[in-house]
Amino acid sequence: MAATPLVGVLALQGDVPEHLKALTASGARATTVRRPEELARLDGLVLPGGESTTISKLAALFGLTGPLRARIAEGLPVYGTCAGMILLADKILDPRAGQETFGGIDMIVRRNAFGRQNESFEASVAVTGIEGPPVDGVFIRAPWVESTGAATEVLATYGGHPVAVRQGNALATSFHPELTGDHRLHGHFTELVRAAA
Repeated sequence: MAATPLVGVLALQGDVPEHLKALTASGARATTVRRPEELARLDGLVLPGGESTTISKLAALFGLTGPLRARIAEGLPVYGTCAGMILLADKILDPRAGQETFGGIDMIVRRNAFGRQNESFEASVAVTGIEGPPVDGVFIRAPWVESTGAATEVLATYGGHPVAVRQGNALATSFHPELTGDHRLHGHFTELVRAAA
């Protein structure tokens, strides 16, 4: 197992510095990723929150869409938060024109399901596999999961909707743990990366 795995954060748009800080605090070597050649050396990857349509269009522009899909399909551990959850979905219920995903989790996701920016909120979320009290979930124009396939495990729900899921080495949350100072989910992902390595 890699004692200090190298985990990239897709740095095209979104809350990249917060993820880098959370990963470093969790015992990973954290680095930004903007080019296809940078994917090859990674032990794991985080797809940050931001604007999923913008990230998908920039990924296409930077030549990253195909290489990202390939690495994820090969089993690269990946963690998506908010927009990152949308990008990991095999299908989006209400995609914007030209919006693509990288896939990796057999789920259908609804964008902005919890409301607009001014309807953002924080809530306690009990997540399977995370010890201690519930995590503080920051929901900002957050998606939720409409449905999942048989291979997808629901780790948490809020308001009757799945907000944290896992399929193999792919993990996704509707909310932003990187904004709270609670690094347990990043620690959980780092352990998943170590186990995969």
